Amino acid sequence: MHFDDSLETVLSADMTTPLGAASAWRQLVDLIGRRRAPPSAEAMARLETIRGAVPAAVRAASARGLEHAAPPVELVCLFAADAAEIAAPVLRGAQLTPAEWIALLPALGPRTRSVLRHRRDLDPAVVHALTQFGADFALAGDEAASGAAPAAPYSPSSFVSLAEAARGLPAVARALREGDEAAGAAANDPGAAPAPGSFQISELVARIAAYQRQREEAHPEAVDTGQVAEAIGAPGFRFETDAAGIVRWVEGVNRAPLIGLSLDLASSPAGSRIDGVAVGAFRRRAAFANARLVVTGLSDAAGDWRITAVPAFDPATGRFTGYRGSARRPRADEQASPAAKPGLPPDSLRQLVHELRTPTNAIAGFAEMIETQLLGPVADPYRARAAAIRDQARDLLAAIDDLDLAARIEAKALDLRAGCVALKPLLDRVVADLEPLATLRGTDVAIADGFAELEVAGDDRAVERLIGRLLAALVAAGGRGERIGVSAVREDDAVAIRFDRPAALTDGIGDALFAIDDDDGAGEGAPLLGTGFALRLVRNLAIELGGSLVLADDRLTLRLPAAVTADMGQASIN
Repeated sequence: MHFDDSLETVLSADMTTPLGAASAWRQLVDLIGRRRAPPSAEAMARLETIRGAVPAAVRAASARGLEHAAPPVELVCLFAADAAEIAAPVLRGAQLTPAEWIALLPALGPRTRSVLRHRRDLDPAVVHALTQFGADFALAGDEAASGAAPAAPYSPSSFVSLAEAARGLPAVARALREGDEAAGAAANDPGAAPAPGSFQISELVARIAAYQRQREEAHPEAVDTGQVAEAIGAPGFRFETDAAGIVRWVEGVNRAPLIGLSLDLASSPAGSRIDGVAVGAFRRRAAFANARLVVTGLSDAAGDWRITAVPAFDPATGRFTGYRGSARRPRADEQASPAAKPGLPPDSLRQLVHELRTPTNAIAGFAEMIETQLLGPVADPYRARAAAIRDQARDLLAAIDDLDLAARIEAKALDLRAGCVALKPLLDRVVADLEPLATLRGTDVAIADGFAELEVAGDDRAVERLIGRLLAALVAAGGRGERIGVSAVREDDAVAIRFDRPAALTDGIGDALFAIDDDDGAGEGAPLLGTGFALRLVRNLAIELGGSLVLADDRLTLRLPAAVTADMGQASIN
């Protein structure tokens, strides 16, 4: 019979010094978070007591180490009460029951609730409970106003200027040019309302830049070279294990992703793992060299390693006590995968998208408060300007959502649920939603008859977004008096949806429409990221759903898997 007294040992340690408190915090969080010790009342009370003495960087590192560890609800509640940047990794990976999530929601702030809004695996009851809190938006300083302890945010792309990223979007660049041209007129008549249809997003970009500067001034340590190095990855580290093969000591990288890992991880392909060289050597108590180790996560310890270690034995008894070894990054000739292409990794792009969404939501919310005079009486010209800012912020949020979708497709992280979608009602809803845009462009959308029984197999949200984005791009390219016809037919195991090609898009030959464009010549209502980006997004999403998008001289054909119906024996299933 074995008795594990690890928790009692940690609780009896000296926590009166800053070093002792930080060490105890790391050990208690690791033991409880990985369920090697129960979340006893004494242990949770001790964590609550010493939290104020533990640096924010240490608390953040502990939280990142728990992102894939499924900690108990007591520990999730403890981190949820901390700053949003510290709580986010725990909330992203925690697996709680619907009742536990619903009980936790009132204790969360706007920024921590926004983390849960981006999860796609929550129970529908939890999602419904989240909607009861309304839209969440927060700017720098909200934590101070609410009493939460501020902490330096961690992000792999935190050193990238959000305003610079926004300025790189073609539509934003065009808006800035228009803003400069309108500056003189605004100076002569500051009370004038914006011209109908004018693009008022330049002010939004300036506010995003101000938000980023304020955050960096408040937390300069968030963009120092240490975090940049952490995002890139450390070149090597040393480690020691106990007799059971569990890593107990690490030096040279972030400890959280490695402490508690076992040398026998070959059967865990979804997380950190070691190949059979180390596993076989451990079972024979033999030395091994250049075994492959893969560490998941976003810390400096993440990625591929080559580890070498030798067994250690007690000199007095000869009993095996563990391994001592080192790790290094693999050389180029040791990697079977092709060299990485330059550019922003999908995970970094998704983080950047999340960073852009937060201030944009805040700007849209405050503009709406000004427009509705929630903060007090406002003159009509300024209410009109607030309404313009709100509309443009919402357009930018739609573009941000498209970037997020593209990043998830690129990272193979798209969460699709099997389902059955009736095509005709879906097209009717999309056309109704696009009626303001069709009126603005003077374009008519005509849905043919005769396919009311057709159904598509796939995730209902993804199918609706796919057809909505495609039809919006076509309507935005339509001209006054132009008609875009939509029809659908059954083709073997697929449903082929045909869209008439607007005259403005007939110049592109073959796949030319997929080329990167800036829509400088596009009119009002054009996609912020360009028609080419919209069509590429539609094509890639169609492929994820098991379909395709084909361009012809006079039409675009979207093919999606057909759903199985009662009167048909077989159909393809995505």
